[in-house]
Amino acid sequence: MATATVEPPRIGNQSKHPWLALVSLLLGLSMIVIDGSVVNVLLPDMVRDLKLSSTDVLWVNSIYSLLFAALLIPVGLIADKYGRRKLFLLGSVIFLLGSLAAGASQSSEWLISARAVQAVGASMMLPSSIAIINVMFVGKQRAVAFGLWGAVFGGAAALGPLLGGWLTQDFSWRWAFYINVPVAIISAILVLSNVPESKIKGVDGLDPVGFVLSAAGLGLIVFGLIEGQQYGWYKAIADFHAGPIHIDEPGISVVPVAIVTGLILVGALIWWSKHQTNAGRTTMIDLSLFKIRRYGYGNVVALVVSLGEFGILFVLPLWLQSVAGRDPMSTGVILASLAFGALLSGGLARRLSSAIGATMVVRLGMVLEIVGILGIGLTFSTTRNPWWLCVPLMIYGLGLGLASAQLTNVVLSDVPPDKSGRASAMTSTFRQLGSALGAAILGAVLFTGLGTFMTEDLKGVSNLPQDQQEQIINSVRGSAGQAIVSMETIPQLAPEVAAAKEGYTTAARDTAFVAGMFVFFGLLVSLGLPKDPPGRTDTEEDKRLAAAGSPPPAGE
Repeated sequence: MATATVEPPRIGNQSKHPWLALVSLLLGLSMIVIDGSVVNVLLPDMVRDLKLSSTDVLWVNSIYSLLFAALLIPVGLIADKYGRRKLFLLGSVIFLLGSLAAGASQSSEWLISARAVQAVGASMMLPSSIAIINVMFVGKQRAVAFGLWGAVFGGAAALGPLLGGWLTQDFSWRWAFYINVPVAIISAILVLSNVPESKIKGVDGLDPVGFVLSAAGLGLIVFGLIEGQQYGWYKAIADFHAGPIHIDEPGISVVPVAIVTGLILVGALIWWSKHQTNAGRTTMIDLSLFKIRRYGYGNVVALVVSLGEFGILFVLPLWLQSVAGRDPMSTGVILASLAFGALLSGGLARRLSSAIGATMVVRLGMVLEIVGILGIGLTFSTTRNPWWLCVPLMIYGLGLGLASAQLTNVVLSDVPPDKSGRASAMTSTFRQLGSALGAAILGAVLFTGLGTFMTEDLKGVSNLPQDQQEQIINSVRGSAGQAIVSMETIPQLAPEVAAAKEGYTTAARDTAFVAGMFVFFGLLVSLGLPKDPPGRTDTEEDKRLAAAGSPPPAGE
């Protein structure tokens, strides 16, 4: 890679109000995180208004995660070259336009395209915000900043269903998108007023080959992970048509083809990056970063922990609405207890980080996550009031806020500021891939278990013929449990409804335990992170700031 003349990071040094600058970034961050989780509670109304097909429903949900993950790495280099604040603001504008288009949608194609535009904007904002925070704060102040970042990240994901349920119930699903307009404008104004620009001089070119390889490779992998349930993990269980590409059952599914092709492209990206580095040219990904122990191990932890962290959020809303009979609003309120725990963790971050170090805070957070997830699994019951879930959800949210935020702090703590854009983009990509893989694995565990447990439970209580029992099982699985709600309106199906709820609950409990195992494995991997003594402030970034003669940020 070409030798870059590192411009001393100016953010934090020139900002008169660094904490107000942080608030402006977190406001924008909350918007893009909420729109990743809000759609689940909007879908029933969208289906009625826009006559969405089952395939349309999948794409409305999937296109956001798909493009978001695919574009994170390319935008990291662009942020370093052209400016992190500039890219954050451009992403805000694009996200705002996508939100307006989504709210005004009149067809499935319109809505899916609008969600794609939102994803492009979000992919610009997330790594830019992390990179800005990484050079804005150092030492103890950084622990607090990333603590608040993690609290907002976890809290916003849980508040999405609550906000969506309220707006859908009292206004319209369209307002779940329109509400982004004032938020984006306020965030942009605050960013312009309080966040100075930060970019790296001497970055030559943008590595277009790397751009295509990373976007296409990651996009295909995430597509395969998301669509495994729909098209089959190996054999095709549904036809796939996309332009000139036609893959029909009963042949091989599009899913393994997409994943294998994506892995080949990612392998080609790694080879290309090494080739570019040896030639002294700019690369899309900086492989030298993985020689930094904290960065290398930290990203593996981020990938593994994300398998369980957000996978459980896929299961909870489905169970609450189909088995516990909660409406979207009360489902959102229960999930908001997670947000309360996550927000509480933001206030604890500095004290804990000063006392035991950021790495130990990450491990403590994962322990709390495991306790919370296991508590959620044990609380799943057809007879127990679902409001009891609020207790383990608060514990889980507290752990999520500590682990998620301080893991970002730990991963980037030894990364030079001039590489923050690409480094944070790669970390975000690991998280996104982990989330997609976690949702795929836990979804498979949930629905496979649902079929198995329902089959056993129906044998003992149902008088229906075998073929009708199989139809009920397929209906419940195919609707992600929503068929249970309609079955409850038929008194003659009371035994089948009871069996479906019991089978769904057992499957959900097992799924929670699998999610807890993933987080536990992440905890074990975290033991490879180097120790960091209490009050550690001598990060690589601090040294560079001192060498450049720059004073620490305000308040340090």
